[in-house]
Amino acid sequence: MFLSTYENKLDKKGRVSVPASFRSYLSNLGYNGVICYPSFNNQSIEAWPQDRIEKISNTIDSLNPFEEKRDFFATSILSESTNLQFDSEGRISLSSKLLKHAKIKNSMIFVGQGKTFQIWEPTIFEKFRANARKKANTNRSSLKWESQFNK
Repeated sequence: MFLSTYENKLDKKGRVSVPASFRSYLSNLGYNGVICYPSFNNQSIEAWPQDRIEKISNTIDSLNPFEEKRDFFATSILSESTNLQFDSEGRISLSSKLLKHAKIKNSMIFVGQGKTFQIWEPTIFEKFRANARKKANTNRSSLKWESQFNK
């Protein structure tokens, strides 16, 4: 699983080291890289293992090929996705398009999301995190699984 948050910086060649625990998880799944695309939910970069993006692709393929929403999802996710392989030191090179989308200039935060992770510009993420925590606190009573933890 991808857990916790880590801050890293771009090096002079535009590469960034992916946290060791994230690389280890991907390696255990049989991957030496990660699929990245610009999030359409927020100002971050989505990073997924190959099998997760394949599941999304299969779901998109199951939609009616003549429906507009199929093209919207395929364009928003699959056409924007990039397969980034780790170099010998565990770094990836994020494209200028991805960096621009997330407004990343130098530093970035890797944010574990369980089966996926996101990459954020630190200041933007801190605002998002504060808002998310506030909303999660407000919405916690409506979560179905809360009753499982209160037994």
